[in-house]
Amino acid sequence: MKRLVLVLALGLLGCFSGAESKAVTASELTPYERAAAYSKEFRGLSVLIIKDGKTVFEEYQNGHGADKAQMLASGTKSFSGVMLAAAIEDGIVKGFDEKISDTITEWKADPAKSAVTVRDLLTLTSGIDPGSFGRVPAYKDAIKNNFNYPNREMFQYGPAPFQVFGEFMTRKLKSKNETVEAYLKRRILDPIGLKVARWTKQGDQINLPSGAFLTAREWSKFGILLLNDGKWNGKQIVGKELLRQLRTGSTANENYGVTFWLNKQNDGRASVPEPKRKRMLDLLGIEDETTKAAKEGFGKRLPKDVYVAAGAGKQRLYVFPTEKMVIVRQGRQSKFDDERFLELALGIARK
Repeated sequence: MKRLVLVLALGLLGCFSGAESKAVTASELTPYERAAAYSKEFRGLSVLIIKDGKTVFEEYQNGHGADKAQMLASGTKSFSGVMLAAAIEDGIVKGFDEKISDTITEWKADPAKSAVTVRDLLTLTSGIDPGSFGRVPAYKDAIKNNFNYPNREMFQYGPAPFQVFGEFMTRKLKSKNETVEAYLKRRILDPIGLKVARWTKQGDQINLPSGAFLTAREWSKFGILLLNDGKWNGKQIVGKELLRQLRTGSTANENYGVTFWLNKQNDGRASVPEPKRKRMLDLLGIEDETTKAAKEGFGKRLPKDVYVAAGAGKQRLYVFPTEKMVIVRQGRQSKFDDERFLELALGIARK
C-alpha cells in the first residue's frame, strides 16, 4: 500500500512539475545526431562538426573524451601534401614537378627512378614498391625500394613513398639545419596552434605515413586551414593555389590527389593492382578499402568537391568547400561506411 501511494505521489509530482518521460525517436534526431548515432554503433570515438566557422556538433563515444588523442593512422599522410605546398612557396622545392633525383642523386642512374617527380611520389603513382601496411621503413631504407610498375601507370597505396618524401625533405632542409618535424611544426602546425600529442618515429624521424596522434579538436584545426584555402585568422599560412593543386587526381586514380582522397568519379575506373591479401579478403568477405575508394569515391550523391584525410580504423577528416564544413570522425576498426555517415550528416535521404 505504501509503495502504491509513493508511485501515485511521484506521478502527481511529475504532472505538476512539467516532467516528461517521452522517448526521443530516430525521426526526431537532427542530421548531426543521426550521423553520430551511426558512428557510435560502429565503434566511433568522436564526431566533431564545424560549419561556417562555428562548432555545431561535438560528441565523444564509447569511452573516448575530448582530451584523448587518437592515432590518425594514414590520416597523417595529408600533412605531407601541405608541407610540400609550403616548401614550394618557401622556394625549398622548385615545384610539384621537380624530380626527386635532383636531390636523391642515387636515383639518377636508374631510368625508372630518375623520372619520378614529387607529384608522382605523393599521388602514389611513381611505380615504387609502396611497402606493407604497418611496416614503415626508415627514410634512408625507403629510397632503396624497387619499382613495380612504370611511372604513372598504376596507383599503389602504402607507406614507402611518404618516407621517400621524408628523405627528400631531410636533404632539402639540411642546409637550414632543420628537421622535417621542426619544419612541419614551425611552418604549418604552430601558426594554427595545432598540438600533436605524440608521433611514432624511426629514430628521431617522424613517420609521415601514419605517425600522428591527435584529439578531434586539434585535427579540426588542420581541416579549418584547408577549408579556408590556407588562411588562419586572416593570415595566409600557405598559398591558396598551391593547396588547390593537392585536390587534383592522377590519370591512374582520379579519386586521389596529392595525399588527399577525393570524390571526383564513382564509375569504378582506376588503375589499381590487386591487393596482396585478396584471396584472404575474399574468403573473409572483406572489401579492400583503398581499392573501393579509388574506384568508387565516397558516394554518387555526395558533393564532388569533398576531400578527405583518411586512416585505418575509420579515422576521417572530411572537408566540404561548398558546404563550408569540416567533419572529424575518429573510431576503431569496423564496417563503418563513409557514404552512409555523410548522407546522414548532410541530411541526404536514401531513395
